[in-house]
Amino acid sequence: MNFSKILLPLSILLIILVGCKNDYISSPTSNPTPKEYLKYDNADIFLLDGYVFSNAQDVEWVTKLEYELGKQVSEITKQAEKASKFENGTANRLPVGTKIFETDTPAYIAIVDGEEIPYLKMVEG
Repeated sequence: MNFSKILLPLSILLIILVGCKNDYISSPTSNPTPKEYLKYDNADIFLLDGYVFSNAQDVEWVTKLEYELGKQVSEITKQAEKASKFENGTANRLPVGTKIFETDTPAYIAIVDGEEIPYLKMVEG
């Protein structure tokens, strides 16, 4: 069999396969990062176990939650304004030493000067 007769169909097949590549498969959805939130002036976030938690004081359904405080899951250990400085335990507004508690709801609670502030885990999908 002639090499050129095989090369042409294979080249066409390769072009079709590359052109039909599905970007959803090659780049899976990921959770939001501090960088995505810190571009907003009113951002109030912290990072815990690789997830961004955002202040939910103004989210109506969260303010209506009745919850029981669970165990303490973290404490704010660092403040940062730049996303590149964020690591677990970093917040941009909460003071260092703020304790973070889980609840029996989707909300997590940060306690600052006796005030319970709800935060929600920001996940994609």
